[in-house]
Amino acid sequence: MSLRTLEDLGDLAGKRVVVRCDLNVPLKDGRITDDGRVRASLGTLNTLVNAGARVIVISHLGRPDGSPAPEYSLAPVAQRLSELLGKEVTFVGETVGDEAAAAAEALGDGDVLLLENLRFNPEETSKDASERQAFAERIAALGDAFVSDGFGVVHRKQASVYELAAALPSAAGSLIESELTVLERLTKDPQRPYTVVLGGSKVSDKLGVIEHLLPQVDTLCIGGGMLFTFLAAQGHGVAKSLLEQDQLDTVRAYLSKADELGVTIDLPTDVVVASGFAADAQHETVAADAIESSSFGTDGIGLDIGPETATRFASAVSGSKTVFWNGPMGVFEFPAFAAGTKTVAQALTEVDGLGVVGGGDSAAAVRSLGFSDDRFGHISTGGGASLEFLEGKSLPGLEALGWSR
Repeated sequence: MSLRTLEDLGDLAGKRVVVRCDLNVPLKDGRITDDGRVRASLGTLNTLVNAGARVIVISHLGRPDGSPAPEYSLAPVAQRLSELLGKEVTFVGETVGDEAAAAAEALGDGDVLLLENLRFNPEETSKDASERQAFAERIAALGDAFVSDGFGVVHRKQASVYELAAALPSAAGSLIESELTVLERLTKDPQRPYTVVLGGSKVSDKLGVIEHLLPQVDTLCIGGGMLFTFLAAQGHGVAKSLLEQDQLDTVRAYLSKADELGVTIDLPTDVVVASGFAADAQHETVAADAIESSSFGTDGIGLDIGPETATRFASAVSGSKTVFWNGPMGVFEFPAFAAGTKTVAQALTEVDGLGVVGGGDSAAAVRSLGFSDDRFGHISTGGGASLEFLEGKSLPGLEALGWSR
């Protein structure tokens, strides 16, 4: 079966269309610090507005545990969405109820309404399918059709992602279409050389991806906090660096499997070690197999890949035809430990082929380091969803729209 798209819904002029976006943006003091996900939703929303649909946007923000929490209100998002769409977006402080119903009923052709955080309602994420179903039906009562365009949540079986797609005539928006197109290019006969760069905190977060991609890639570069588990698996001391002791055998098995497959697992040869986890910590670059010989001894903590490693990773990236990158190379939030991430990001802008930033912290990193989205082949809006796709897992939100592997 193939994915249902907007064209399958026919003429939407005058119809109320519920659109599930992923507007889960970072907020600080009530202000959006990265509006990437809001901007990513504009393609579908503008298409619907221009078609004369009456648009009802729904989304989650954060994890408010099923009850209203002012710090997780979508009100700041409504303001930003108004600015980006160039038209007023009405905001209602509930997802379902009399006020939401009245606002939906009052919409004119091309108007846009944003409802309050879905996760203020415990039924949205309930483990009980009947509770999710009942909530989905209440949302469905507001509209005539449903467009799913929150790629970052398609791996979740939640009311607004899964049950709602069956409660109304439904289709995927253009964002989900484009994400799926890119991910299929990464998994179905990708152009070679094919390099995957993995970072972030934990090996355990990436186990499925490593397992699934090892037979498909030419080079796998390992950075971020997870690199220390790889170094420890090779018998090197890592001082107080992040270490998952229970994953050592798994990592050794990956190293062995890579040898059998002829795949290069490129591990850091130098590391930036600090006196502690702080932006102003003292730090120095040491060989990856000599972390405990730094000035800080066994109290040192690795916070970034070293310049030699960054240069080598960058060479592998820029010389590849297909690259997928997920997870920063170090603690990029601290300027002293952002160099590895910045070097890899720069190399990704130079790929003569498909270079993909795999969402989540990676997307936040490239933007915070001053890179504009258009310098990359693709910036995914769904870190977890992208990883689960690459792991070969079932994605309920896509299957609800007719898609299958």
